[in-house]
Amino acid sequence: MNERIAVLGAGTMGRGIAQVAAQAGHRVRLYDPQPAALEQALASIRSDLEKALEKGRLQGSVEEVLQRVQPVTDPAECAEADWVIEAVPEVLELKQELLGRLSQLNPTNLLATNTSTLSVSAIAAKVTNPARLLGLHFFNPAQRMKLVEVIPGLQTAPEGVEKALRLMQAWGKEPVTVSDSPGFLVNRVARPFYGEALRLHAEGVSKEAIDWVLKGLGFPMGPFELMDLIGLDVNFAASQSVYQGFYGEGRYRPHPLQYQRVVAGMLGRKTGQGWYSYPPGPPAMPPS
Repeated sequence: MNERIAVLGAGTMGRGIAQVAAQAGHRVRLYDPQPAALEQALASIRSDLEKALEKGRLQGSVEEVLQRVQPVTDPAECAEADWVIEAVPEVLELKQELLGRLSQLNPTNLLATNTSTLSVSAIAAKVTNPARLLGLHFFNPAQRMKLVEVIPGLQTAPEGVEKALRLMQAWGKEPVTVSDSPGFLVNRVARPFYGEALRLHAEGVSKEAIDWVLKGLGFPMGPFELMDLIGLDVNFAASQSVYQGFYGEGRYRPHPLQYQRVVAGMLGRKTGQGWYSYPPGPPAMPPS
């Protein structure tokens, strides 16, 4: 496995993508401007690898995989990678600036954005040779979720899409090519899943009952439990992006109840409080 991978952003998604690439045998440079974020990312990767080893799901040793991940605080150190995968916060200007800068340092490598809802074509607009940029949208947690959305922008070269599909398959993923439209496939389909649940809750139906009913219908998690896992801030930003992308289409309208919790800092599992408190998390059954 000779391709060198660079991942921009050491948050939840970035560290997960870096781990997947390292487990697949790649040398990985993981960039973040904050040394503390890199330390936390490496500790998180180590913990996850140790759990995988205990369950017999890890090929090789924990140290072998970790040695392939090199933390860096200067994005220029990522320029020589064959693939640069951006996983920074969902801010268009931030993604444009970072990928645009790296595209100037290396005019030939392949660039990917892990955006969940933003236009790949808009991100590519600030990139030198936009034909080499596409979307690679992983799902949380990236090291376990199989699905990856492969999103060509308006100018993406077909050979780049083919290389991305082969790379994802080599990583053990199940890639699906989708169009560059607001929310792509999964986040667009998911908006009513959350929106209708929020509207029901606003009308007096308990969140526990809504989660319990949907899990009874076969969903692994209910919408409120899932929002807590994803992060209410991340989920709300996705809702806003899809709503704005479709110019105010009513069925994608975000709900005030979610906004209220986001501004209060109740973001889910990562803050210890979202729709539920952690611990203990959601109850097994709704209250009678």
